[in-house]
Amino acid sequence: MRNDKTYLEDILEAVNRVQKYTSKGQQVFDHDELIQNWVVHHIQIIGEATGKLSNEIKSQHPEVPWAIIKAMRNVLVHFYFGVNLEKVWKTTVSDLPVLKSQIETILKAIEASPPRHSRLRRRRPRISKLERRKNR
Repeated sequence: MRNDKTYLEDILEAVNRVQKYTSKGQQVFDHDELIQNWVVHHIQIIGEATGKLSNEIKSQHPEVPWAIIKAMRNVLVHFYFGVNLEKVWKTTVSDLPVLKSQIETILKAIEASPPRHSRLRRRRPRISKLERRKNR
């Protein structure tokens, strides 16, 4: 089952993949459509994973611009022919390093905290309709 930790790891992995292919600089990014699509795709993944995070984790970390991240994902998905590659590049070099640091900090805190055990609820055994009729 996927949880906040898994989604945060997805975000971190997507940031690392973006940084891997943008490390060659803006000129390469501007002239390589495959890298542009790679970056846009992984920013979409970051937004998707952000949308799956619980409200609890988001409220515990208001320093992360969760709503802005999700909004950028929506723009990239729904207005793909109008994507401003200059803004994508700016996000890549200005915002993703900060986000990476924030996500790493959150993950370290999660890993350092003791595991939370949810109470196991006792479930009643399922009774078929036929068994219910017999018990009447």
